[in-house]
Amino acid sequence: MPSMEFLLATGIGAVTSCGLWLLLRGRSFSVVLGLTVLGYAVNVFIFGMGRLWRNAPAILGQGGTVADPLPQALVLTAIVIGFATTGFVIELALRSRHDNGSDHVDGHEPGMQPPVDAAADLRGEAPR
Repeated sequence: MPSMEFLLATGIGAVTSCGLWLLLRGRSFSVVLGLTVLGYAVNVFIFGMGRLWRNAPAILGQGGTVADPLPQALVLTAIVIGFATTGFVIELALRSRHDNGSDHVDGHEPGMQPPVDAAADLRGEAPR
């Protein structure tokens, strides 16, 4: 029977690989989702660094084994920061879709001509 540490490491590895796969996709939504899933994997990794204790209080009490409260505080802080960062990245993705007319990460759909920027054309610049 596998140990709890092995199951935790396998779960973190699976979530990390799913996050990386989503991060390397071509659409903005997949990239945002991949960043979020990767953040969750890092949070579970940090939480796991505090060791896996059974029935151990997080606060010092009447002796015995206690859980380390530092990883719990770090993960709680990382969740709040990750939520704010996800909101910011979603706003960037929406702005990019509005400006480019596509939600593809490089600004245009593969196999299609990028939209012509009339202002850049008047200035003699190459289209993006």
